[in-house]
Amino acid sequence: MTETTAPTDVLDGAAHQHDGPHGYASDKEAYLKRMRRIEGQVRGIARMIDEDVYCIDILTQVSAVTKALQAVSIGLVEDHLGHCVVDAARASEAEGAAKVKEAADAIGRLVRS
Repeated sequence: MTETTAPTDVLDGAAHQHDGPHGYASDKEAYLKRMRRIEGQVRGIARMIDEDVYCIDILTQVSAVTKALQAVSIGLVEDHLGHCVVDAARASEAEGAAKVKEAADAIGRLVRS
């Protein structure tokens, strides 16, 4: 089985800084609710494996979790572009370019995952 790992800077807690509220701030509760639902789905998949449920049924649930995480990711990208990148671009061309690069790198990681 191939294991996917998070970027080192995320694991080390050295997340990129942003002054002021993050782009997702207005939707924070909705994101948390979605993540709790996904967490429950993942626990359900573990329970299915423990109970020797049919492989295809487990794969169906894995697919559902994957799609749910992708939806969260797309929402976060939209929020980041619409808030963090726009604010940085307004501050200076260099800050804007740095945030665009950061967003492009994040999108690249999502596409490869």
